[in-house]
Amino acid sequence: MVAGGTQSRWALILAGGDGRRLRPLTRQIAGDDRPKQFCPVLGGETLLEQTRRRVAALAPSERVLVVVVRAHERFYAPLLADVPSRCVVIQPENRGTAPAILYGLLRLTAMTPVAPVALFPSDHYVSDDAAFIAHVEGATEAVRARPDLVVLLGITPDTAEVDYGWIELGDPITGLGLWTLYRVLDFWEKPAPVLGEALRARGCLWNSFVIVAYPSTLIALCRRALPSLVDEFLRIRPALTAPCESASIRQLYAYLPSRDFSQSVLATRPPSLAVLPVTGVAWCDLGEPRRVVAMRACLNAAPARPGRGGLMSA
Repeated sequence: MVAGGTQSRWALILAGGDGRRLRPLTRQIAGDDRPKQFCPVLGGETLLEQTRRRVAALAPSERVLVVVVRAHERFYAPLLADVPSRCVVIQPENRGTAPAILYGLLRLTAMTPVAPVALFPSDHYVSDDAAFIAHVEGATEAVRARPDLVVLLGITPDTAEVDYGWIELGDPITGLGLWTLYRVLDFWEKPAPVLGEALRARGCLWNSFVIVAYPSTLIALCRRALPSLVDEFLRIRPALTAPCESASIRQLYAYLPSRDFSQSVLATRPPSLAVLPVTGVAWCDLGEPRRVVAMRACLNAAPARPGRGGLMSA
């Protein structure tokens, strides 16, 4: 296995959200109540298809896990028909991003030797897939050099968006090659407009929630913040990839509390957190109808450019 090649990298796509905030818009587009990641919000491809295409530059399909929820099967099944069953992580219910990430990580560790993994939400617009994945590759090389690190991709903002999470940069981390990473000094979640302008002025970044680390490092991060949740998952670890996995997971999720990874884990500001600034790429979290409408208008007004992700057809 070649160090740094696609065969030594994995990806985990989070596609289990319910998309309630966007439902009035996605209902108009698709004619049903499918969550946004299974809807062609921007152009002819669904957001999940766009995410898979983006991630394909980082890792081959057999090394990409997709975390979904059983209730959405009629929507995701056609989109994942070419995906090996072991790479589709089916949650019985949506219990938030922390359980989704933990389940995906534990399935991954049951399948593979040690390798870095990159976590991707499935509801983002990215203007240049190749440039964005180059930053993910840079984060991957950084965690190879420093396996204790958990690297967030921070987007250089072009507005003082108040509905995003913001990352305040601390001291630079040296000795990681060509990429400059920084410690995470603080998180600011959905700041007031005046604070948003101040955060942008002092060089803070949007939190993309794209995360790169070794699975064991991420699991340790979760254990530090949510020990009881991790213990519940570790209790059923022997069942993963076994015939009894589905029943064991169903029992676990029946009483599992909902937990948000950003609020419950990242916001504790563990010392292993780092951020890699992303420059030269337009990015948007498509979680709000107004952002989707604005992005559709923007892309329809722009000339199509080959190699750019997510451009709409007119």
